[in-house]
Amino acid sequence: MPTLYLAITNHGFGHATRAASVAATLLQLCPDIHIIVATTAPQWLLSSYLPSERVSYRSVSFDIGVFQIDSLTMDKAATLEKLQWIRAHQDEILAPEVEFIQTVGVDLILGDIPPLVTQLAKAVGVPCWMMSNFGWDFIYRPWGGEFEAIADWIADCFRDCDRLFRLPFHESMSAFSTITDVGLTSGTPKLSAADLRSRYNLTAPMERTILLTFGGLGLTQIPYKQALANYPDWQFITFDRRAPDLPNLLKILDRSLLRPVDTMVICDRIVSKPGYGTFAEACCLGRGVITIPRQGFAEAAPLLEGIQRHAAHKILDSATFFSGDWSFLEQPLDPPTGAPLPQDGNDTIAHAIRRYLS
Repeated sequence: MPTLYLAITNHGFGHATRAASVAATLLQLCPDIHIIVATTAPQWLLSSYLPSERVSYRSVSFDIGVFQIDSLTMDKAATLEKLQWIRAHQDEILAPEVEFIQTVGVDLILGDIPPLVTQLAKAVGVPCWMMSNFGWDFIYRPWGGEFEAIADWIADCFRDCDRLFRLPFHESMSAFSTITDVGLTSGTPKLSAADLRSRYNLTAPMERTILLTFGGLGLTQIPYKQALANYPDWQFITFDRRAPDLPNLLKILDRSLLRPVDTMVICDRIVSKPGYGTFAEACCLGRGVITIPRQGFAEAAPLLEGIQRHAAHKILDSATFFSGDWSFLEQPLDPPTGAPLPQDGNDTIAHAIRRYLS
């Protein structure tokens, strides 16, 4: 049985869901493949995309991304301390996985996008491919100081990658020597719009149905009560467990049952922080995107540039959003300035893996 070792960065939910979307496509293409998912992302989240007995899980932390208090607030000091520890202990971190892979046998490593997995691949003599729209060196370098040495170390790791599948909304990712540009990746909605409306007894028309999604860490300062009270005839949907109970706010509490992409089938627009996963799934379903800037996180710039180019959109002023003035809901979205993006990311990556493994 061919075996793929899929290593996913431990930062939010976006890396996990897009990597799992590709893996789900691969399972359909290769009925005999076994996928080992190595990450500390929640297994219930991964299982919502990968409900298969041909998938096994290993709770492994190769990196940390950025320590965050919520979906927008970063703790740079704690992030630097942990990154320096990882660099100093990388052999210790990799040793158990080297032994595991040598024992079970792995044919290919795919990473999204922990830098250390390139070194794991070298240690076990297996090719390492990666997929992402940014590298962690791109995130850390602008922070200066001791982060620059961390960025250099990460770039050195990335240079050992055999092939990068570069997703849309990307930075240059210049540390990689072999780059294949691909289209959007996305999960596939599980239910039709009619089924979803019936399940939750939703009656608001699509143009007044809005998904509020700010990633796995949520965003506590959203002024739900103040803003949503002004739109009693609108239907809002959230996956935020901490959101208040309001008559026009549907809280999806069982994330193993439904994912944000599943609810997009009944929504006209999505209100979100800048994030590849949400933007990609909204674009694939032709939904408008309303978003706010994210200061100090380099990925936000190509994301905002891309969403303006490829989707109906509105970029909000953060102060206005958090003050509770949501009159933007009644305003038309700005049209995209360019053509739609291709949607072949899942298929392109999965077919490449199948060809290699066969």
